[in-house]
Amino acid sequence: MPAPATIDEFLDLVPKSGVVEAKRLDAYLKPLRAASALPQAPRQMADLLVRDGLLTQFQVQQLLLGKYLGFTLGNYRVLELLGSGGMSAVYLCEHREERRRVAVKVLPKSLAKDETLLKRFYREARASAALDHANIVRGFEVAEEKGQHFLVMEFVDGTSLQAVVKKSGPMSPLRAAHYIRQAALGLQHAHEAKVVHRDIKPANLLVDRGGTVKILDMGLSRFSGGDEDSVLTKDVLGTIDYLAPEQARDSHAVDIRADIYSLGGAFYFLLTGQTPLDKMALDPRLLAKGHTPRSVRLLRPEVPEALAAILSKMMAAAPEHRFQTPMEVANALDPWTRIAIPPPTDVEIPQLSPAARRAGAGDVISVGGTGPASSERGLRGLIARLLRR
Repeated sequence: MPAPATIDEFLDLVPKSGVVEAKRLDAYLKPLRAASALPQAPRQMADLLVRDGLLTQFQVQQLLLGKYLGFTLGNYRVLELLGSGGMSAVYLCEHREERRRVAVKVLPKSLAKDETLLKRFYREARASAALDHANIVRGFEVAEEKGQHFLVMEFVDGTSLQAVVKKSGPMSPLRAAHYIRQAALGLQHAHEAKVVHRDIKPANLLVDRGGTVKILDMGLSRFSGGDEDSVLTKDVLGTIDYLAPEQARDSHAVDIRADIYSLGGAFYFLLTGQTPLDKMALDPRLLAKGHTPRSVRLLRPEVPEALAAILSKMMAAAPEHRFQTPMEVANALDPWTRIAIPPPTDVEIPQLSPAARRAGAGDVISVGGTGPASSERGLRGLIARLLRR
């Protein structure tokens, strides 16, 4: 459908999209019409609806393009686009009946035709189902509707640690230690569930408004001892800036110590605003031979030597020279986290549209109920769906 040229064309699309009921829209417009206060252009009308909490920015962007389909995914109403990449898009959604906010990761239909990518998508769902920890983004449900595959996850009202550094600059050693210790606790839970993440990086570490860090994106994870991984791909997996040397050699044989190396790389980035490897080392063939990162104290002399030593041990080239479990990392960082830190500032956390902030406000994020019992039911349902595939 062509983009609306008049305000009437735009307003006709709103109830047609299903994002706002016609009755509610009419009640909102009635006093504006009576006062002859309706804007003259679709863009102005859209801005007014966003300001007053009827529509979100994402919704008006689509409506102004003439798009009124695709605002629902199963039982969920799409509110905002949280992020997108080549492999998927993640939306903030609201359950249409229970009014709870969740994040929904969508696999494009074009990629769902690739059996390898589809299996990897469902493996991510399986890994999410196996994990339930305060420092890991929880998975609730995986579903398919009319060829559209999507994964329903916990919504984290926050941002990535990479975005925080990009916006506010390198962190204090105290703040960085707090965040990395939380991530290590999440990794310890994954380790105990025999899951290796394989793509730990600042962009996959989220911090919410209260300062809780959560590990995101199990798309490249593998279960220790599983052999399905080599069937899915022969490629080097992970983000090369944070890749352990052994992962560059063989992505399918790594254990939790590769995640510890990558977490060290994220620690380095939080402290310096730079990745730990120089450009020459970004060649996987050179990285596979082992590479010693530049000393963090060359860039941040104020980092205490003892803390820099923890970072160096996390990123030792040989796995046997690193901490052997994430809990060892958490214990080593514990003395550095006994002083409380404030939560992220409002400037660091993106602001949602009023309609998105109000949606599901105050509700416990779960599917099919509230609290731990409902979370367990959601996970059991997820596992049941996976077993049927």
